Formats: sequence, C-alpha cells, structure tokens
Amino acid sequence: MSTAPRPDTIGAELLDATHAALTRYVILPTPEAADAVTLWIAATHAQPAWAHAPRLVIRGPEKRCGKSRLLDVVEATCHDPFITVNSSTAAVYRSITDDPPTMLVDEADTIFGPKADGNEDLRGLLNAGHQRNRPAKRYDAAANRVESIPTFAMAALAGIGAMPDTIEDRAVVVRMRRRAPGESVAPYRHRRDRPNLQDLRIALYGWLRGILASLESAEPVMPVEDRAADTWEPLVIVADHAGGTWPERARAAVLALTAEAADNTEQSDRMRLLVDCHAAFGRDAALPTALMLERLKGDPEAPWATHGPIGLTAAKLGALLREYDIRSSNVRFPNGTQAKGYQRAHFTDAWARYCPDLPATLERVPTIPTDQPEPTQPIREAGNRTLRPIAGGAA
Repeated sequence: MSTAPRPDTIGAELLDATHAALTRYVILPTPEAADAVTLWIAATHAQPAWAHAPRLVIRGPEKRCGKSRLLDVVEATCHDPFITVNSSTAAVYRSITDDPPTMLVDEADTIFGPKADGNEDLRGLLNAGHQRNRPAKRYDAAANRVESIPTFAMAALAGIGAMPDTIEDRAVVVRMRRRAPGESVAPYRHRRDRPNLQDLRIALYGWLRGILASLESAEPVMPVEDRAADTWEPLVIVADHAGGTWPERARAAVLALTAEAADNTEQSDRMRLLVDCHAAFGRDAALPTALMLERLKGDPEAPWATHGPIGLTAAKLGALLREYDIRSSNVRFPNGTQAKGYQRAHFTDAWARYCPDLPATLERVPTIPTDQPEPTQPIREAGNRTLRPIAGGAA
C-alpha cells in the first residue's frame, strides 16, 4: 500500500512534474530558464497572494524557435489562461478581477513593434498591471462617474525580438533559440497531451490555494534588489514553500536570468554617455569640452560621431549630462588658459549611482586646482586606443 506524500514534499513533487512536462515538449536555452518558467507557471495559481505580477517574456530572434510551443504548455498548466489574440481591449480589461486570469499574448511584437497600431490601451494595461493598486480610470458617461478598472494580472508574452524596456524590466525573460542538430522533443498534440497538462494545473491550484495566507506573508531572502526583487519574489516564495532542491534552484535562476538580461539590455543614450565619459577622462582631472567631444566621437564603436546631423555637439552633451546634475564650467588649466570644460570630480556621484561596475581609475579626484601640473603622458584604455592628454589648455 503506497504512502501519501508528506505535506512538505507535495510542492516539490508538483514542481518536478511540471518541469518534466515542460522539458518534454520544449527545449529551454538553459536549466535555469526551465526552472524559472516552471516556477512562473506555479505562481500564476496564487496571484491573490502577490504584490507584483511578474511578466514572462518568451522571445527569439527568428521564427521556429519554440516560442509558440512553450506558450502552449504555459496555457495548459497556468491558472485560468486568457488568450488575448483578437480580443478587444475592453474585453481584456473587463476580464481582470480580484482573482485575475493569466494573460497570454502570442506574436506580441505586433503590439509593441513598428507595425503596432491602435494598441495603446493594451500596452498601458500590460505596463500598469505589474503592480497592485494601479487601476485604469475610465469615465462612464451613462452613469456620470469615473470607474476604476483593475489591471493587476500575470501575463506571458511571446514574440520575435525584444519587448519594450517597460515590459522586460518587469519580466522573467527567456531567450529561445532554434533546436540544434541532435536536439529533439516529444511532439505536442493538443487533443492528446493537453489533458495531462491540465491535471497538473488542477494539482498546482489545489496545493497553492491551500497556503495563500502563508504565501502572502512570506518575506524571502532575495539575491537581487529593487524591481528585480519585486518581479522574482513570487517565484522564490513558491520555491521556498515547495522545498527540496527548489529554493536553491530558484535563486540560481534569479541570478542567471537577471545577469543575462543585464548583458543584453541596451543602454539609454544618457547611460552610455556616462560610461563613455569615464573612458574619455582616463586619469585626467578635467577636460575642455572640445577635447571631451573629440575623444567621445573618436571611439569608432560609440554612437557619438553620428549622434545628430553633425555628431554630438556641446549643447547636446550638456543637455544629456544635466539630467545627472553635471554641468560644464569655466576651468583654468595649468598653462594659465581658461575654457569651458568638465571636471571628473563632478561625475563621480553619477558613476557610483548608475554605473557601479566601472573601474575606479582615479580615486578621490578633487576639482582641478589652478596650480596642478599639466598631464603629459597619453592614456591607454580598453582596445589599446590612445587618449591624448590636454595639450595647451583649451581645444
């Protein structure tokens, strides 16, 4: 006579079963990605417990990368799936309740990409619905009142290419790829295979709905901070309640996928400028604006030579840096000349806040004194590109 699993093993066994079903039909890019998707699916069944509704972004560079098949498995196992293909925005809004469905969007690039048209309200819903208490406001003329429509719901989006930063910054991002020679999966047939996956859905729902109060009050130790912690916290809470190997696997997935997302995130122009200014300074304490521009535009891999019709200008440089409270000033250089320029010391606070991984090439740089010796040695940096020092003051 078989023995029923102990209560503290039920969750781990269900996650193991979900993981096995997922990897039967889909090849995920990494083991951490497979664990993350498994935990995301489970977390959809406990949405009333969460303060944030993480998105699942399933993206690939081309067609036939397994995006739609992964979405099929998610649809069969997640809580109350709501497919938004051809759904009106009003219908989507009205479908979100205090116990929301799981929104599934295939070909999401048609909503956010250059061919998108008329989807502003749906984009707004997907952006706002990551956090509780962000309702959409609509005026009901018939009732002469303003309505608050809930937006909070977990959502999975599959498409070609990257989603907007406002989506991916709130998402578990899985970068799919085509199967390599020798990689194979079981064929998925909707009528034959979906019922077994739906049995997993029912079991996950029964397990997690029985511990909603515990899930809601959990405060897990997170390996990341800020928005990443908000996004991944529901998945880590599920893993901690499941036990077994899942708490460690969940945190490994957090670190692996957030690091991958950071590596593949395009910097804004302002962030790129901060990093490139760090390289342009080298070990110089101050640079004339003209020399700063020359060094920025001299990097063939940087965008500044083609930034605008004539490349980055002094006015545009000043406008971008003012967002970080960095401004040019009159600087007197060692040879007695004076010119508009930038002091390295004025950048250090912004570098520490926004680019903490930059190397500290000059510690505790003071504002340049009028009697400081003029630098005479060229500076070499990454790629062995020579940055010439200030010569003769103003350039």
